[in-house]
Amino acid sequence: MAITADFHLHSSFSGDSEAPMDDMVAKGICLGLTHMCFTEHNDFDYPKTPDTPAGIFEVNTDSYLYDLLRSREKYGDFINLLFGIELGLQPQLALRNEEYIESYDFDFVIGSTHVCHGKDPYYPSFFEGRTEEEAYREYLQTNIDNIKAFQNFDVYGHLDYVVRYGPNLDREYSYEKYQDLFDTMLRLVIENGKGIELNTGGFKKGMQEFHPCTKALKRYRELGGEILTVGSDSHETIHIADGFKKAEEVLKECGFQYYTIFEKRTPRFIKL
Repeated sequence: MAITADFHLHSSFSGDSEAPMDDMVAKGICLGLTHMCFTEHNDFDYPKTPDTPAGIFEVNTDSYLYDLLRSREKYGDFINLLFGIELGLQPQLALRNEEYIESYDFDFVIGSTHVCHGKDPYYPSFFEGRTEEEAYREYLQTNIDNIKAFQNFDVYGHLDYVVRYGPNLDREYSYEKYQDLFDTMLRLVIENGKGIELNTGGFKKGMQEFHPCTKALKRYRELGGEILTVGSDSHETIHIADGFKKAEEVLKECGFQYYTIFEKRTPRFIKL
């Protein structure tokens, strides 16, 4: 396995995971990983629902860091453990997110869109009363709005996350159909010196491709994009490093010779 660094992981410090951090680390070691970066959720102003009480996706960062340092002490001879965060972006939260990021010495920051105009595509209500294409376009446009409003992240997460929960998933979806939005988004990422991730998490939801789709990855490379991390988006031990062999093949097919890891917000390129 050429890709030995999983840079998108959630433990029980994320509101949608029950996996103990030590269990995640032990599994990563068994899989032969050299680096694991925990990227616990921090989504300010996540919409409150009967299933999601207020603050459910606001991590207790001090407790999270304490446990991570404990795990480093326990497993440091076997694996490199990095302190990351997956920051839920919304344009009106730019200042609050900036203050939060500057309050901790993170190794790695994923900027992600989970909420579009008060709704998470995870819930079917996001798609009600409109076509799938209209919903997908709203999500991709929101990515653009978020990048314009806030740039203190290292990579943009699961660029087409909305497709994971669409009525038809990615069966009627293609890069070409949304090329105008994708090209704007990818150019903004590159112009701001940021990267994207190849996120394998959609496979467990029945998707045929990774996030983003292969042609979007290829376009990112054509435009000059180089910074690219790989993450399973695992919330439990069984999905750590899911699809990494296939991810390696896809990246090479798209023209990438390296993938990226981060430490202290600084990228390092690893040969595929």
